[in-house]
Amino acid sequence: MLSSVVRVTRDFDAAEDATQEAFAAAVRDWPRQGVPDSPVAWLTTVAKRKALDGLRRDEALARRLPLLIVPDEDDEPAPASSVADDRLQLIFTCCHPALALTARVALTLRLVCGLTTPEIARLFLVSQPTMAARLTRAKKRIRAAGIPYRMPTDHELPDRLPAVLAVVWLVYTNGHTASVGAGPGRAELVRLAGDLAATLSELMPDEPEVLGMLATIRLGEARGITRVDAAGDLVPLEEQDRTRWDQEAIRDGVALAHAAMRRTAGRAPGVYTLHAAIAAVHAEASSYAETDWEQIVALYDVLLTVQPSPVTGLARAAARSMIDGPAAALEDVERLAADPRLQDYYGLPATRADLLRRVGRNREAAAAYRTAATLTENEAERRYLSRRAADMDAAAS
Repeated sequence: MLSSVVRVTRDFDAAEDATQEAFAAAVRDWPRQGVPDSPVAWLTTVAKRKALDGLRRDEALARRLPLLIVPDEDDEPAPASSVADDRLQLIFTCCHPALALTARVALTLRLVCGLTTPEIARLFLVSQPTMAARLTRAKKRIRAAGIPYRMPTDHELPDRLPAVLAVVWLVYTNGHTASVGAGPGRAELVRLAGDLAATLSELMPDEPEVLGMLATIRLGEARGITRVDAAGDLVPLEEQDRTRWDQEAIRDGVALAHAAMRRTAGRAPGVYTLHAAIAAVHAEASSYAETDWEQIVALYDVLLTVQPSPVTGLARAAARSMIDGPAAALEDVERLAADPRLQDYYGLPATRADLLRRVGRNREAAAAYRTAATLTENEAERRYLSRRAADMDAAAS
């Protein structure tokens, strides 16, 4: 819906305001008049009218009138396939090279995916005011530069692709492990990421990073049903029932991962191709203990050279613990703790707590689990970490 309103306004702030007004009108009118047959079409039409009313009140109407495009077909509900295409078009608009890479990604997460500013700030490991300022500057830059709302041409696609992939990746990771909320993930974001990745693969079928992205999402979806128990509590990878994993999705994901690796022949694999390879190793293992941990550590080593990240360093430390033992991995984690980007990241004390538990330092493990529980805003993770802390308290007494 926002995509359609942007076509009218060519102004993201005005489009957001009009969309919010449309939802407010629905809250006011639908209880009295009933829900329309096509709620999305109703909201879209009202939002466009609100946007046009705002433009008519604007002193710059004469300047903006030539830009107004209001296709009649947008007033009808779009088929599911075109919804993904429309979102992808808005993503490519937000990912214009005139914007800094981080601004492109953040703006798309806000406008296309509906993530809040605090959620985006947590994903980027920055403060909320810093992220709010980035979003404001990005929207002003799009307006000032007159960036068109359209899909890029074939020769423009490669320049836009890194930012678009970064957006889809963050949508997926925030859906897979939600930064806030009651459940461990947000299924609607995982579905959106999968739809966008599939559409990208149709646009660029020979691009290994696109295939790697799609492979990672497919492999994550394959074990989605086992990530929570009947009570909605988080089940870690080592405790999941692998017999319930979707074997067809695993076959598809592994095939995509292999295709991505084949297409990198003669050059270093990219970030998403490496993530796909790691996910494929996990998916093909018969058990957690039987996982090829040496291969996973080697893949993380390559990933750290391609895209250095303290979060990736934590994942590597956890994998290394399965080869060299938790004490050796704990040394890696203690070194990573000096990175200021991890100061408020719950994954640091959570990883440290698990390693402390495995070396028998139960009191320290309990304290670390509690610290992690206070840092996460996801309720399912908080329950899991708090339960672990209680277990360690009991073991220490």
